[in-house]
Amino acid sequence: MSLVLLVEDDHAVRTAMAGALRSHGHVVQPVGSALDALRTITDDHVDLVVLDLGLPDLDGFEALRLVRGITDVPVIIATARRDEPTIVRLLNAGADDYLVKPFSTEHLTARVAAVLRRSRTVEPADESPVRIDELQVDVARREATLAGTPLTLTRREFDLLAYLATHLGRVVSKSELCREVWKQPNLRLDQTIDVHLSWLRRKLGESASAPKYLHTVRGVGVKLVEPCDSSSSA
Repeated sequence: MSLVLLVEDDHAVRTAMAGALRSHGHVVQPVGSALDALRTITDDHVDLVVLDLGLPDLDGFEALRLVRGITDVPVIIATARRDEPTIVRLLNAGADDYLVKPFSTEHLTARVAAVLRRSRTVEPADESPVRIDELQVDVARREATLAGTPLTLTRREFDLLAYLATHLGRVVSKSELCREVWKQPNLRLDQTIDVHLSWLRRKLGESASAPKYLHTVRGVGVKLVEPCDSSSSA
């Protein structure tokens, strides 16, 4: 069973959402404030957070930032805002999915189930670590090292690196990354992907202007290559 932390300040809405999630087999911890949510995340092993943006103590974006500062647990945002800049900002800030209010309990439980499935990424048949020069990516253990030093990656950063590593040398389009890594085939997440690639490059000790492992192919996508591969320049 999964422990779902439900952060919603409206008692009636919180009760209805908690009941729906419990009826689908989830253990639910309902709280009414961001600070209570942060305490719960610190004390318990939470599998997923449903976070309302309209909280009484903290702005939703600030609450999301604080959650992301202590855990990579999947976060679904519940918001009445539906404009694209807000949604892009939420995804860039670390949200895994979002629900636009008002939504049905069926929609909620379906989204929760989908995000939990995505967070339990299917491991490849070959579970041996992928080695690319000084970079090693162990998909089975969800660990990555560079020159023997562990890399501190968010869950999404690791998923992105692992997908590129298991498709070494092949150009992967952003639409493929939307579909296979973000599991959002119907969304355009170009900006979100660019942000995650930028963070990943920084942790790999490179930049877009001076790439080592991650090479952008303009108008096509990105690929992970061996640094000594002279054909990797794009």
